[in-house]
Amino acid sequence: MSTTSTRPLALVSGGSAGIGLELARQLAGHGHDLALSGQSARVHETAARLEAEMRTETDPEGTGMRAYPHRGDAGTHEGVESFWDFVTALRRPVRVAVLNVGISLGGAFTDRSLEEHLRLVAVNVTGTVHLAKRVVDHMTGNGAGRILIVSSVSATTPTPYETVYGPTKAFGFSFAESLREELKDTGVSVTALLPGATATQFHARAGMDNRRFGDNSWKNDPAAVARQGYQALMAGADHVVGGDEATRREAELNRTTPEPVKAARFAASARPD
Repeated sequence: MSTTSTRPLALVSGGSAGIGLELARQLAGHGHDLALSGQSARVHETAARLEAEMRTETDPEGTGMRAYPHRGDAGTHEGVESFWDFVTALRRPVRVAVLNVGISLGGAFTDRSLEEHLRLVAVNVTGTVHLAKRVVDHMTGNGAGRILIVSSVSATTPTPYETVYGPTKAFGFSFAESLREELKDTGVSVTALLPGATATQFHARAGMDNRRFGDNSWKNDPAAVARQGYQALMAGADHVVGGDEATRREAELNRTTPEPVKAARFAASARPD
């Protein structure tokens, strides 16, 4: 498979819904073609929807923007490799890579199986490192590129009752900052996006409907979070907190608050009823 578009190509993992979809929408609206990954068939529906959104009166066929969907499991070696093979088959340089795929798991550590915990690590950590390696080698070989790694404000605090999730996001944040320093003279920039609680189905899929995080009414707008992430990426910022002023204050406060205090505060919101 190859394409002849002159638009820059952006890769978005976990681009079917939520913040990933909104980041894809930002990139499409700013002139990029898209290669999207997702675990379900919804990724094909998302690609078609984004192409339809980009059609205009002067471009009724949507020839200006293409979205290429790929269904695969980001928690497996084969799933990550199949997505990268799909991207390289487009025979175009990847100018932007958004490493967004991630899952959570609510409940006490003792109440969840080992397999569930390891699955979370496989998606959030192993899958991210795997795809990042492919992307970084590709971009440094081309001498240009921008990478956005989606972490979380949870990277700045212990996360009891999401006990494994927070540490995986802390890994993502540190990983992004480490890569950024290594790549600073290569033409490749790395930015971390740290969203606060965002109004998506993320916590519902984690089984957290019966606690404060299951209520979307108080959370940040995913489109606004994605816009902040896109702007930081294009500005070459090292990281940005995604959300409103209260979210940014929370992230700043976490820098100086003792870990036990943060842990107790998070537990009060995440503990099952």
